Amino acid sequence: MGSFEVLLAAPTGLKIDWTRMPTYNTIMSVAAGAGLLLVVALGQRLLTNHKIIPEGWALAFAGLGFTLVVTGLHMTLTWPLAGQGFPFDNIVFGEPALAFGVLLSLAAWFLWWRGAALLDVPDPARRVAVLTGPVSVFIVGMGLACFGIAAAGWKYTLFAAPPEEPISGELANHPMLEASFISGLYVLVGLGALLFPLALWRRSRGSAWAVGVCWSVAGVLFLAFGALNYFTHIGLIINTM
Repeated sequence: MGSFEVLLAAPTGLKIDWTRMPTYNTIMSVAAGAGLLLVVALGQRLLTNHKIIPEGWALAFAGLGFTLVVTGLHMTLTWPLAGQGFPFDNIVFGEPALAFGVLLSLAAWFLWWRGAALLDVPDPARRVAVLTGPVSVFIVGMGLACFGIAAAGWKYTLFAAPPEEPISGELANHPMLEASFISGLYVLVGLGALLFPLALWRRSRGSAWAVGVCWSVAGVLFLAFGALNYFTHIGLIINTM
């Protein structure tokens, strides 16, 4: 008997009906992480007056925005998407992904159609600050929402993996560890969102540096964790079928 058949035949305490448990926060996490990293990279170039090719950034933001809008919108409107005990995923993953996807899509539209205007002004960062002023209210609001998600994660240990999940399941007896990891990522994203308007309008190097650090660290970890989950989630599915 091959290793795959042995794995399927191995006894397990947890069974999940995966026909009622769609999950795709794998690609959502990768896309969100890549989006955060690209926002920081573009911001750094604008603040230092580096020349950019707007169409290239527009394509990147459009691809990531489309992925997050489609998956986030479906998860947000399908209640509950996870019909076996995880309805909070709709709020924790679906709504922030939808919000970020919309923002990336708006940025992609502007960069594609009007991005050349950023090349013709002496202070492109100031131009971006003026343009994003109104939408920064939504960004701050979602930053506060990230704090709410982080607090719920800590209080209810929402992100603890079951023992049947490879790698992450090794910490099943310490649920607060993974809860703290994911909640900490939401805190970083939320803190960057709250500092974002300050970095734009006051042109504070300290604020801009803090936003860059928060979103860069969160972006790398979201991207890496999402990539890892392609293995761990497949393993969880096999172990619980």
